Amino acid sequence: MSTTKETALDKLDRRAGLDGRSTGAQRLPGTLRLGLVRGGVELLQFVRERDSVVFGFAYPILMLAIFSSVFGDDDPIVANGVPVSFAQYFLPGMVATGIMLSTYQTLALSIAVERDDGTLKRLRATPLPATSYFLGKVFLSLVTVLAQTALLLAVAALVFDVPLPDDVGHWVTFAWVFVLGTAAGAVCGVAYSSVPRSGRSASAVVVTPVLVLQFTSGVFFPVTELPGWMLDLSSLFPLKWIAQGMRSVFLPDAFAAAEPAGSWQHGATAAVLAAWLVVALVVGARTFRWRRHDDG
Repeated sequence: MSTTKETALDKLDRRAGLDGRSTGAQRLPGTLRLGLVRGGVELLQFVRERDSVVFGFAYPILMLAIFSSVFGDDDPIVANGVPVSFAQYFLPGMVATGIMLSTYQTLALSIAVERDDGTLKRLRATPLPATSYFLGKVFLSLVTVLAQTALLLAVAALVFDVPLPDDVGHWVTFAWVFVLGTAAGAVCGVAYSSVPRSGRSASAVVVTPVLVLQFTSGVFFPVTELPGWMLDLSSLFPLKWIAQGMRSVFLPDAFAAAEPAGSWQHGATAAVLAAWLVVALVVGARTFRWRRHDDG
């Protein structure tokens, strides 16, 4: 760790009252406050990894640009006689992918690496509550996914002329799908971070499932072109439901009939995402490891 980073982290620790010079007999700050301070540390470390920031934010935009350029407006997607450009149809899937990459993938990878290099073991020996550590990770995911989504929507509207919703109802739907999807993705990332046996294997173990799900969940291709068994399998996972929820926000209502169930299934979307949130919380609480697999 560089001297500059140590100085910045020390300042954040002193602000929270975690360093030995300032705690003394004082009582530790609350869990939420420590979580916000830890979130500041996580965000500071994240923005210093400039290549990760650039590629992470650019991925959904680049995929939107590539697919929109390949298919263009000459081959629109049509449902019930209502056409939309491929960019408009592709946007919801990219929003969903951005959510999963900034929550599940980012957290699973970063925690697995921190476990492997001993960071988690050292943190566990400090007064920082475990809940505050996880709150810091969730804070990082929320900030990055908000920034990434805002940038993606701005590019879609300004560069690709994708019409954004102009009524409150669609934005309310966007809000609850976004919040539930972000929460479920973040908790799944924490729970799944215990699966990789080392930091070196984490990339393959974490990235492969979400990459496969992008192809089977209606992200890269219209759901009408996917085999039924593939859609049934992807329905077991959050990405399909986040993408479907986002399609209900950014596509005309006529496209609801093109969904496998013939409707947007908002109730099912909320139920599945909430179920993943609860199950991942339980599994994560029981299986999370602060040490490497070979460290007892």
